[in-house]
Amino acid sequence: MKNLWDLAGVFAYLSLLTVGGGMAAFPEMKELTVDTYHWLTFPELLHFYSLGQLAPGPNMMMVASIGVVVGHIPGALVALIAFFLPTGLLTFFIGRLWTHLATWRWRPSIQAGLGSVAVGLVLAGAIIMGKGAITDVFFGVISLIVFLLLWRTKINPAYPIVASGLVGMALHYFTAT
Repeated sequence: MKNLWDLAGVFAYLSLLTVGGGMAAFPEMKELTVDTYHWLTFPELLHFYSLGQLAPGPNMMMVASIGVVVGHIPGALVALIAFFLPTGLLTFFIGRLWTHLATWRWRPSIQAGLGSVAVGLVLAGAIIMGKGAITDVFFGVISLIVFLLLWRTKINPAYPIVASGLVGMALHYFTAT
């Protein structure tokens, strides 16, 4: 039962860090789920996050996978509710307040500041993830190619995701035999 309370606390807290998306919470998610509570290893967290990116719907549904590891089906439900409910309620109430403050002179400054914070959080998440995912030159090259493809073209992100997965599977097959 204590694990479910810990799970609820961790994911309620993480939900408030998702300014700019789920990647913004990744560094703290790694700190809490891997280093503090030892629910997962870093490679497991990377796998769950990657699967969340690949699956349809919100990518942060992957928190249910962590919940399953910690507390089976009840853990998945606790993680999902704790992660989505606080942010959903906050967004609802702040959205209503934001409409009333449409002419407030500080509003543009706050928006610009939050945009900068979101970029910083997402960049920190990408760096933390990169440290765990780019383990040698080969994976660094894949990362660079995917980055350049997505930055310079209008390619559907699903194509490099699937291609990278297939390359990883092939690499595993040929190195395991």
